[in-house]
Amino acid sequence: MQLLTDQYANEIKGILSCYDRIVITGTVPHICYAKGMTDWLYAHKIRIFDYPKFADPIRHKIRENAERISKETGVEIEHINKRHIRKEDVVKKVLKKRGSHPGLVHIITSMESCESYKPWHDKRTHKTFLKPNTGKCLHYYFYFIDETLGLCYVRVPTWCPFRLQIYFNGHNWLASRLNKEGLNYTPLDNAFIDIDDFGRAQELADELRIQALHRLLDSFSEVFCPVHDIFNEHYHWSIMQAEYATDIVFKKQSTLQPLYDELIKTAIHTVKPENIATFLGRKLVPQYQDEMGNRYNIRLQGSRIKHTMGSVSIKMYDKFQQILRIETTINKVSFFKHYRTVEHRDGRKEKKVAPLKKNIYSLAPLKDLLKASNKRYLEFISGFVTNIDNRSRLNRISEPVKENGRNYKGFNLFDKSDLKLLMIIARGEHCISGFQNKSLRRFLTNKTCGQVSRILKRLRLHGLIRKIKGTYKYYLTNLGKQLIVATMRIKEYVIIPSLSEISVDTI
Repeated sequence: MQLLTDQYANEIKGILSCYDRIVITGTVPHICYAKGMTDWLYAHKIRIFDYPKFADPIRHKIRENAERISKETGVEIEHINKRHIRKEDVVKKVLKKRGSHPGLVHIITSMESCESYKPWHDKRTHKTFLKPNTGKCLHYYFYFIDETLGLCYVRVPTWCPFRLQIYFNGHNWLASRLNKEGLNYTPLDNAFIDIDDFGRAQELADELRIQALHRLLDSFSEVFCPVHDIFNEHYHWSIMQAEYATDIVFKKQSTLQPLYDELIKTAIHTVKPENIATFLGRKLVPQYQDEMGNRYNIRLQGSRIKHTMGSVSIKMYDKFQQILRIETTINKVSFFKHYRTVEHRDGRKEKKVAPLKKNIYSLAPLKDLLKASNKRYLEFISGFVTNIDNRSRLNRISEPVKENGRNYKGFNLFDKSDLKLLMIIARGEHCISGFQNKSLRRFLTNKTCGQVSRILKRLRLHGLIRKIKGTYKYYLTNLGKQLIVATMRIKEYVIIPSLSEISVDTI
C-alpha cells in the first residue's frame, strides 16, 4: 500500500520523528525501598524508631538549599495550594516576562503525596523494621532552561526516600543539536513547522546521547537535591513516561484539514482492539484483562483520537492545523520486548527476547519500538485516503459545474434519464470505437443536435468523457468507466434485492 506521505508528497514540507515528552524518576538505589532503608539504618547504628529524627534534618537541608538558590538567582519561591492552578500556566506567564535565555525560571512549592516509611515492631517475630507508607510533604518544583534540554523541571520531595522526578521535551533536546549544526528551523510550541534539512534533523534525532543525558541528570540532582553525600550514592535514573511523535508537516492548512477530518471520522469507526494491538506490535489474546479502546476528544486546540492498550496509547491529532501528528505514549516500559542479554540470578547470561529495562539506557531501543508503532498506524490510516479521493470524485460528478456563465448540472445516479445516458455511452461499440454526436442521437431520438452537444459538454466537464484531439469522437475516461460499473453493481446487487424483501403491504 502506498503511504499517505507518498500520496501527498508534493504537499508535505517534511517528516520528523523524535521523542516529545519525557519524564524520568530518580531513586537512591539502596534506600528506595523499605528493607533497603531498614538495612541502611541498622548498618549506621540508627534505631528504627528514630527514623523520623534522622530524616528531619535532611528535610531542613533541602529547604535551606532551595532558599539559597532562590536568594542567589533572585527567583522568588511561589507556593501553590489550589488544584485548579496549573503550574505550566504559571511558568508560561513568567517566561513571557523573563524571556527564553538559559537559567532558573521559577520555583514553585506544593503539598503533595509522597512515598514514605513508618517504623514497625512485629510482636510475633520480635523484629523492628520500616514498612512502606504514603503521606504528604512539601515538594519543590525547580523550572529552568538548560542549554541542552531546554525547559525542564526537577520535582524534589522534602521527605525520605527523596524520589526525584525530572521532565524535559525531546523536541527541545533536538533543537540544541540543530543549533550546533547551524540548521535553521521554525519552532512552534513542542513542534517544528519548518527545518532547513528534515533528513539531517532526523539523523540527529536518532543519535541519542544517553551518557551525556545521564551526566546532566546527575548534575541536576546535585544542585537541587543534595542528599547523595549523606547516603554516599548517586541517583539511579528510570523512565517513568515517554512520548514519541511522528510529525507530518504540510505546506498548507487547506490541504491537511479535509484530509484530517476524513481520517479521524474513519478511524473512530474502523479501529478495533485487534488493530490497536497490531499497532503496538502485540497480539491480542483472550487472557488480556487491561483497559483497551478508543477515545475521541474535542479540545481547544482541535480534535484528537486516542487508542489505548493498558499502559500504552497511540494518538492522532492535527497540531496547529498544519502538522498531522501520530504519537505513542508509554507509561510502563516493560510493555515492550526486544532481543537483549538477560542476566540470571545464578550468574548465567543468555540472549533472548525480554521486556525492556526501566533505566534510561532503554531510551535507545525504545525509540525504535515507538517509531515502528507510529509507522504501523500510518500504514493503517493510509488506506483511508483512497476513500477520501473517491468521495471527492463522487462530489465532482454530482455537483454542478459552471463555465462561461452557463451551469451544467451534476449527475444523479438514480435519475432515469441520467442512468439511461450512462448506459448508452457504455455500450460495447462506443467503448471500442468511440462515439459522436450523431451516435448518441440514434438512441436519444427526442434530442436535437444542439441538445446532444450540451450533453456531451456536461459529460466532459464532469470528467466522464474526453475528446480525441482533431476529431469529433469521444471516449469514456477511467472515472466514467468506474462510475458506470459501480452504479450497475449497486443497482443490481444492493438496491433491487433489498426492495424485493419489502412486502407490498408495507409500501
